Amino acid sequence: MDPYFPEHGDPRYRVHRYELALDYRPGPNRLSGTARINAIAGRAALGEFVLNLADLKVGRVRVDGRQPHYTHRGGRLRVRPAKPVRAGAAFTVEVQWSGNPRPVHSPWGGLGWEELEDGALVASQPIGAPSWYPCNDRPADKASYQISVTTPSAYAVVAGGRLLTRTTKASTTTWVYEQPAPTSSYLVGLSIGKYQTVLLGDPGLGGVPQHGHIPAQLLGDFSRDFARQPQMMDFFQELFGPYPFDEYAVVVTEEELDVPVEAQGLSLFGANHVDGSRGSERLVAHELAHQWFGNSVSIADWRHIWLNEGFAKYAEWLWSERSGGRSARQLAASAHRLLASLPQDLRLADPGRKSMFDDRLYERGGLVLHTVRCALGDAAFFRMLRAWAQLHRGGTVTTAAFAAHVARFAAEPVDELVRAWVQGAVLPPLPGPGADPAAGQWRS
Repeated sequence: MDPYFPEHGDPRYRVHRYELALDYRPGPNRLSGTARINAIAGRAALGEFVLNLADLKVGRVRVDGRQPHYTHRGGRLRVRPAKPVRAGAAFTVEVQWSGNPRPVHSPWGGLGWEELEDGALVASQPIGAPSWYPCNDRPADKASYQISVTTPSAYAVVAGGRLLTRTTKASTTTWVYEQPAPTSSYLVGLSIGKYQTVLLGDPGLGGVPQHGHIPAQLLGDFSRDFARQPQMMDFFQELFGPYPFDEYAVVVTEEELDVPVEAQGLSLFGANHVDGSRGSERLVAHELAHQWFGNSVSIADWRHIWLNEGFAKYAEWLWSERSGGRSARQLAASAHRLLASLPQDLRLADPGRKSMFDDRLYERGGLVLHTVRCALGDAAFFRMLRAWAQLHRGGTVTTAAFAAHVARFAAEPVDELVRAWVQGAVLPPLPGPGADPAAGQWRS
């Protein structure tokens, strides 16, 4: 069980694939769906298992075609198959459900399915996925997805992955998306709205297809604010290795969002993040970097969230340095001064549920990467970073795994350095000027 969210996820089995068929009506906010879940039992026979599903009505459940006993209370669909599933055996679960989806409650407000004035979007981190589909809701259980959504034809449907088909029949259109890469449940993104679709840059031979889905009235500002995303993509591939998915999509809603939301192969921004003057470009970089760090390379449980956010924060600093803004050294110094003025009671390696989205975690996480860069030198640091992304592509990681990985690229021991930054609460000093990377010397 995840130590921060013990009611979410069931480690007794793992899911290989989800096939979701949804029908959504925006006016009444009415969702009905069928899920076909292909899973594999763990090391013990499976007499029962749990799926997470919020306050929606369950109409039918089948396990390998047979009716099980099940209960649905408190966001947990507890299923007892008619015959226990053998240890290590594959099995299939089918669930039908319907209702008016709404966000699940959390310390950070509502999470998951959010009804908009004219459409809907999904922002699930960390526990919002059960607001709209049944899942084994833990970040380490990654699966492939096929998502089919039928909705009135005036609306576009955007999901992470490749659009397989779009079929119009009478007044509705069915959109079918495929995401073959292993995906955590909270990273399954979806947006339903009235958008114009634009191509960002020219993917060319072997390039990454990038599309924007934007309300018509925001198209002009969007074209300026996201103009440098193709260069950003090239730059991050240079530093981190090949983009880990088939495509990348950006959606801008007509409404404001507190922060952008990353999903696998997809990022969601609010209208407030589009101003025509690149005022949120650091966030564009942050969300794109999550495709490598957080989405492809995922955390084993929520204690390790700094491995998502610290890496994305440092990517912001690297992009600033490359694009003519402040250098990573300057941004690190500024972050260190800020953290030195704040309470020093947060441990990156286990911040606690209340502090897992604390701004200090993001900034200190970025400082870890900068400190490691200073210790290793640019050549070894960026080899380390690329190897981290490639070795763990599609998998899960921990803080201990990162520390061991860094050590393999260090000419001298760095265990105590890394331990001070990720295990200790007191803010260590920033490396001195002599250890700072030289501007312009780190490009691979």
